[in-house]
Amino acid sequence: MNTSPAAASFELRFDSLYANRRSYSFPCDACGLVDMDSLSERSRLNYLYARAMIGVEVAWPDVRLSALH
Repeated sequence: MNTSPAAASFELRFDSLYANRRSYSFPCDACGLVDMDSLSERSRLNYLYARAMIGVEVAWPDVRLSALH
């Protein structure tokens, strides 16, 4: 298994501000940039929604190592 930073997978995660609400995560690069063109239509809409709801329903996003790397 290659665990070098170049081979690592990252996700941009928007955690819910409320206990019983959903959080969102999207594949990104190490800087947190999401390639919107690679997202499905539903994921793209969820990404735009999460960005619009920062501070209202979700917290500021964090860049994390993906669990799937």
